[in-house]
Amino acid sequence: MTMWSNRMGLLVAYLLFASCQMLKEPLPEKPNVLFLLADDFGYQDMSCMGSTFYETPNIDGIAKEGMIFSNGYAACQVCSPSRASIMSGKFPARHGITDWIGAASGEKWRDQNRHNKLLPAAYRHKLPLEYITLPEALKEEGYQTFFAGKWHIGEKGSWPEDHGFDINKGGWDAGGPRGGYFSPYQNPNLTDGKNGENLSMRLAQETVDFLKENNPKKSGKPVFACLSFYAVHGAIETSRKKWEKYRDKAVANGIAESGYKMGHFLPIRQVQDNPVYAGLVEQMDEAIGLVLSSLKELGLDKNTIVIFTSDNGGVSAGDSFSTSNLPLRGGKGYQFEGGIREPYFIKVPGLTKGGETCKVPVSGTDFYPTILDLVGAKQRPEEHMDGISLLPLLKGKTCPERALIWHYPHYGNQGGDPSSVIRRGAWKLIHYYEDNREELYNLESDLEEKNDLAGLQTEKVVDLHTELFNYLNGVGAKYPEKDTTYKEDIERAYLRSVEQKKLPALEKQRLNFLKKDFDPKNNWWGSTATID
Repeated sequence: MTMWSNRMGLLVAYLLFASCQMLKEPLPEKPNVLFLLADDFGYQDMSCMGSTFYETPNIDGIAKEGMIFSNGYAACQVCSPSRASIMSGKFPARHGITDWIGAASGEKWRDQNRHNKLLPAAYRHKLPLEYITLPEALKEEGYQTFFAGKWHIGEKGSWPEDHGFDINKGGWDAGGPRGGYFSPYQNPNLTDGKNGENLSMRLAQETVDFLKENNPKKSGKPVFACLSFYAVHGAIETSRKKWEKYRDKAVANGIAESGYKMGHFLPIRQVQDNPVYAGLVEQMDEAIGLVLSSLKELGLDKNTIVIFTSDNGGVSAGDSFSTSNLPLRGGKGYQFEGGIREPYFIKVPGLTKGGETCKVPVSGTDFYPTILDLVGAKQRPEEHMDGISLLPLLKGKTCPERALIWHYPHYGNQGGDPSSVIRRGAWKLIHYYEDNREELYNLESDLEEKNDLAGLQTEKVVDLHTELFNYLNGVGAKYPEKDTTYKEDIERAYLRSVEQKKLPALEKQRLNFLKKDFDPKNNWWGSTATID
């Protein structure tokens, strides 16, 4: 054997040894994703966004360690459409779920005795199974997927486990907590705990248990955990201890003489002083804290993306009339900023520096492509057709300007109007279907939407109207129709009754919540039944 052959043999042996050593080196870990979705939680419902009444230290912590998207929007002003958009990356006009599933439409709307001019459009009642959803896309990347809490985008056969989630704890048809916020829950996909166990804490504990049982450090498989709270949806409930804390705080702040003003269809709450709602908010925040603490204990916090958002604005009218979104106008169900602008925080270890604010308008449809980008997965533009990746923005770069579109051809429970909305840059156009009039606002100078500029900016109105309806007609959007039985005098009488009866009743209820001897039935909604 020649010296050359010996050298070649040694080289080959070295390369084989080096290759084996390289194979032993672990591949880079894919980041885990914790997606925290609140229900009916408003833009102003957190300390970090300006509330001086609610206390949300754990949510504030996500904002302080991540990026705040100050122009972050839900895809709709009510829940089911927004949730479907998060899962699909499509605007509601495209996927067809344009109202909360279960809402009356067409001639059935007359049964609501609202006496309106229009019959709301028909809408799809479940998330289409043919879509490749966000969790399904992540499963193809090797992710273990988990869902806990509110689903409300399809009945049995279209539940979380039918759309890519390996485990489902509590997600089913219902949009609210049927059994309230304390066990028993009346939920077919969540076993009851001890009487008095808190729902938000239970969902958080289910999430923690999933993380422990599927710890990526042991399994080698990254996780996508979606904790979708029923909180803070009505009916609102809390414990006596939390009510006392916030009742005392409201009294110390000074109780306003009145808390509501009349909107188009319903009174709208103007103050944050509801101690029951505040306790519900704090309990959700504590549940989030439990999960975040567990991430640290399990050694997962430095490799877990944390996202926090809501599905629509805070409930200022209708439902439980829980909160005020001021200075934003309106709330859940409304076409105004209070109905669609949301807490929208993204924390990416090693990328977000913390405390950063991005003013670019973004949507719930953007979570799908953004998460794919952050975990190194391929984009699926044929699926998330109305979303874009926000990774450039998270890196401090820019992205091309585009239009955001909302389509809500319904009245709903909260007092909003059947309308469609487009936002491009600073400009927001609202088209009303009752009379086909349009309003135009410059949100950079008029966040409160007080100054309608449609009469002064006619070219801008035409441009945005054209773009809006090119999109809506292009995706086959459905529109409301005139109700041939409508009588203006009957509707006027109904609205006078709301102002004369509902408004005073709400003011009385508000003050009742703040009475020192306030004592709800059923032992504080069953919250004191647990024996620790």
